[in-house]
Amino acid sequence: MAPDTPPPRWLFPAEADTTGGADEEAARAREHRLLRNVLEGTAASVFVLDPQLRYLYVNPAMARMCGIPASAFLGRTIGDVLPEVRRPEDVLRQVLADGLPREVSVTGRTHARSAYAQRQWRTVYHRLEDGGRIVGLCGIGVEVSGLRQYVTELEAAHQRLALLDTAATHVGTTLDVETTCTELADFLVPELADAASVEITEEEAGGTPPPAPGMLRLRRMALAAVPELMWHLARFGEPGDHVDVQRGSAIRRCLDTGQPWVGNLASDELLRRMAPDPGRVTAYRAAGIHSLLVVPLPAPQHPVGTIILSRAGESPPFAEDDIVVVRELAARAAVTVSNARQYTHEHAMALELQRALLSEPGSPHPDVETASRYLPAGRSALVGGDWYDSLALPDGRTLQVMGDVMGHGFAAAVAMSQYRSLLRTVATSGASPAAILERADRDAARIGLDRVATCLLALIDPGAGTVTAARAGHLPPVLLRPDREGELLDVPAGPPLGTALCGYEAFTARMPPGSVLLLYTDGLVERRGVDIDVSLRWLTRLRLPLAGPLDGVLDTLLSRLAEGPAEDDIALLAARLRRDPA
Repeated sequence: MAPDTPPPRWLFPAEADTTGGADEEAARAREHRLLRNVLEGTAASVFVLDPQLRYLYVNPAMARMCGIPASAFLGRTIGDVLPEVRRPEDVLRQVLADGLPREVSVTGRTHARSAYAQRQWRTVYHRLEDGGRIVGLCGIGVEVSGLRQYVTELEAAHQRLALLDTAATHVGTTLDVETTCTELADFLVPELADAASVEITEEEAGGTPPPAPGMLRLRRMALAAVPELMWHLARFGEPGDHVDVQRGSAIRRCLDTGQPWVGNLASDELLRRMAPDPGRVTAYRAAGIHSLLVVPLPAPQHPVGTIILSRAGESPPFAEDDIVVVRELAARAAVTVSNARQYTHEHAMALELQRALLSEPGSPHPDVETASRYLPAGRSALVGGDWYDSLALPDGRTLQVMGDVMGHGFAAAVAMSQYRSLLRTVATSGASPAAILERADRDAARIGLDRVATCLLALIDPGAGTVTAARAGHLPPVLLRPDREGELLDVPAGPPLGTALCGYEAFTARMPPGSVLLLYTDGLVERRGVDIDVSLRWLTRLRLPLAGPLDGVLDTLLSRLAEGPAEDDIALLAARLRRDPA
């Protein structure tokens, strides 16, 4: 509107229609006051626009909502008065064109202060007519910023829950500390950061020089980054490296207080205070990193480590929601890391005990050659109770022993040592294999061993060239022969040791020169989905070179395992008569 054009007179006529007399004029005046009181007393924002979308009228609620007086609107367009409010003017022109009311969502900011960074209104527009002539639009709006913020926060909460649910299936899939940390770092990138590293506190020096006085030693367990940052990771070290952090650093404070630290758009000085060492700042800047978030991995006594997240380039700084999600992820991952560390410690103890017991088997007679192998199923499996032994008896015979305690873990390894000692004591009597099992079964039940065990005894008599075997719930031995299939010895099956059921029988077979007697645990032949008889036939049909050292025979056997990694521990004990006894 031109500056010299007076604002249009609007809504309530200044001149009264006197054709109806004084009473009608008074009635219209009362109506005028009533309508004006309604418009100016309502909490809804009411305004009127002319056909060119210039303000003709705004009520006090509209003025308060916008933070400017009503007079500042008159004769000006929406963009002139509220430049930061996005209003769909194409919809307003459609209302002017067809006269159909429409409701639209209007967002933006006004001049008034507000608790909401982004405000939103729902506004209904009606076309105004006077005697068939279009004179403008009337808009009635209500602010819904609070509802919109609630919906936004609810959606964000749902997204956080979905992210945490996904993390539950991707992080902590094994009882292995390194694997868990790697899964955590890989999950955080790129969901919540451009780069992530996981460090845990180092419990033992592990043969490396101790940290300098005042420094705390961590071990970097995992690193992950988006592709464009991958080549920068070399400057931050590699998984397995030690990280010594000084007092006063953000990492140290997180570990001491258990609270996260965030450095958004951090200055060089702030990064120097945060970094494990001041020289790291150059590497941060070279990678374009502008924001860092350090979150502790909480534990009941003290955090077990930290997560360090970085954002670089055009990625936004860390928001409060990001911190909430990462803290929850850290809490869940910390439980897995703590459990994995405890498991690793117990697993190592049990494995060392088992290996110590297996590392010094008894010695056979000089005319019997033996070899053994013990192969744990893997880091993800609990150690078992497998054992083997070779005992030289006074009459020139050698007793081969193979056993397997039911169950896994430290308790199984302890029970294994008890069974091994018990059999060594009973075997000195010189009894037959079946009689040895009978007495061992009764003694195990009498002393209260709480775990049963399978066992196979094979008594080798070099003078007679025979082997006599008896078994307590164990798989039968295999006699491997040169240039032909092996033979599964038909040893009658008896109950496991520790049941006090007894009832063992022996079986005697010839042991020709050059043949190899193989005792083994079920880990060698048991495979998920494969019948045990099929696996045993596979074992007998192996054509192994038997002329060389026995250690080589066992190595060749293990290399030919057909079904990939074993699902249980494997123990092997092989025996062969020497052609020229010492």
